[in-house]
Amino acid sequence: MKIDFDGVQAFVVIAELGGFNKAARELHVTQTALTRRLQKLEAYLGLKLLDRTTRRVDLTAVGREFLPQARAIVQEMTAAVEQLKDMSRRSTGHFTLACIPSMTSHVLPSVMQRYAELYPGNRIRLLDGTSHEVRNAVLGGQAELGIAVHGEKHPDLAESVLFADALVLLCRSPHALEAHEALTWSDLRDTELIGISSFTATRVFMDYQLAKQGIRLQGNYEVQHHATAINLVAAGVGSAILPSSAFEEGDRPGVRKIPLTQPTVKRKVSLLRTRHGGLSPAAQAFHDLLRATPLG
Repeated sequence: MKIDFDGVQAFVVIAELGGFNKAARELHVTQTALTRRLQKLEAYLGLKLLDRTTRRVDLTAVGREFLPQARAIVQEMTAAVEQLKDMSRRSTGHFTLACIPSMTSHVLPSVMQRYAELYPGNRIRLLDGTSHEVRNAVLGGQAELGIAVHGEKHPDLAESVLFADALVLLCRSPHALEAHEALTWSDLRDTELIGISSFTATRVFMDYQLAKQGIRLQGNYEVQHHATAINLVAAGVGSAILPSSAFEEGDRPGVRKIPLTQPTVKRKVSLLRTRHGGLSPAAQAFHDLLRATPLG
């Protein structure tokens, strides 16, 4: 059913103020415009709500019966609109963020903590997955924002690079390479490496560099998640090539993070959103905070 809110509002204000002149001033419209609103509503209902003379305006029997319901409609709509306006002004609400797991180790928590301080009533639902899964979540509407490794352009996705994340070697002391301040890819020729699943962007970058050096991946273990690889390194199972953001010195006793050079390989981490349609106030506030925060 199509409800003419302007007409209902006009009827309520006229009835409460007792005249068209006062009602027009209250609604900041001309008396002609106000009359048209009421006439349109009465024509839609097929009923007369007001009796108007040169001296006074009276409610008809139908008008008296309809007034409480009309007043409730106006009050509820006004309250709903004010609530939305307040959400916009205060950037309040809830949203879903899709993110690659490596960002949840150190980079993202600090941003989320700052966001919680600025918007204490907001809630973030976090979906963690591969870059491919993150992109699909944003495209499919399951998440308003996504953080993933920069990938192929998609016509419906807007990507903005947040920072460049260098690949590093993690090894547990004692290790033949632990004394080095930096390593080249060729230095890893005889290193027992824990493999990361071929479905991750990190593995793509790593395999490309190893292939350029003619190095074949050696190791008896392959994992899907960076956190699992870090656990195995800490247990002394082997070493791993991971994004620098996934680990900070001191996270695990005895585990060293050594830069890889010649060349230094960096994956670009991007913020994703759809090109069509705006963000909710809560998501927009997080988007702006993330873009303004130095990362990496």
